[in-house]
Amino acid sequence: MPAILFGSISTLADTSELQRQAFNDAFAQHGLDWNWSQDEYRSMLGGNGGAQRIADFAADRGEDVDAAAVHATKSQLFQQLLGEVTLILRPGVRETIEHAKAAGYKLGFVTTTSKANVDALLAALDPQIDASTFDVIVYDDHVDETKPAPAAYVLALDWLSLTPADAVAIEDNVGGVRAARAAGLRCIAFPNANTAGAEFDDATDTADQLDADRVVSLVAA
Repeated sequence: MPAILFGSISTLADTSELQRQAFNDAFAQHGLDWNWSQDEYRSMLGGNGGAQRIADFAADRGEDVDAAAVHATKSQLFQQLLGEVTLILRPGVRETIEHAKAAGYKLGFVTTTSKANVDALLAALDPQIDASTFDVIVYDDHVDETKPAPAAYVLALDWLSLTPADAVAIEDNVGGVRAARAAGLRCIAFPNANTAGAEFDDATDTADQLDADRVVSLVAA
């Protein structure tokens, strides 16, 4: 039975600016004189991993910063923000999910973010979708390597008893696309507000909004 694998939080709801806000609020709480502009933040999104992003930024500035602690604060603030805003599914997501379920396809949410972030997102999106929407959910505790390593996708395929030819991934960032392709999957790049304009050369297709028929046709191809 084929599967559609949503690959990150912002493939479901665009939370990219909330993420940036949480970073900047965390910096303030830790007494750091940092404030990432949207352009600056966009330039950092070629890879995955917020703690590494903080560590790299500190190193470039010659500052000694506990990146893990700052990132932990950022995650807590991000989860709080998710509970305070009204989130809606991105264009075409609901239709793609409904089409997939009607066709009998499996659905996966394949991330390398934390379970707490996943839970907060799905709580914020309820009743539009919730954890029961997905046949498999992967998060960081399940794998030893984060994206762009393919481990999360390899695990999801294993749990679903599928081969890469049986599934298509949807990703919003370059690192996620690379992870999906490294796992042998076809992948639709679905850029968010801060990855629009990135070079998704490895993607099978790129879309500003999901077309349910197109997604399902790629699975069936």
